Amino acid sequence: MKKSIFCMLLLSLNFITAQEISPKKAIEDFFVAFHKKDTVALRAASHKDVVLQTVANTKEGNKLITQKYSDFLKSIVAIPKDMKFEEKLLDFNIQIDGLLAHVWTPYEFYINEELSHKGVNSFILVKEKEKWLIVHVIDTRRK
Repeated sequence: MKKSIFCMLLLSLNFITAQEISPKKAIEDFFVAFHKKDTVALRAASHKDVVLQTVANTKEGNKLITQKYSDFLKSIVAIPKDMKFEEKLLDFNIQIDGLLAHVWTPYEFYINEELSHKGVNSFILVKEKEKWLIVHVIDTRRK
């Protein structure tokens, strides 16, 4: 009897862990593609209706800025070859409910190994055909 309960508990923990790994892996894959400037992989990691937003603190006050995903991809391609950039994710807070996941990732962004800014990314993912796709990204940026 004790073995049965232990096995059921172990299987439950494996199921929970497996669910948490998938959205995290989707985000990690997104950033591998981002750092490689691989727009094909970036597009594959994202839902066709993906929304990109930033909460910016400007001279005029706080603003919500929305960017087209196609413009984001063009900006990635336009990065000079001699410029090194890296977004370091500091942590992952993952919440899942069925086909919906939220991933909160504090980050630091470096250009040529110098800290440019930091903030938080908030990713919303949906599961389609057994794959987690990014449908919404909103971030903050501060020095």
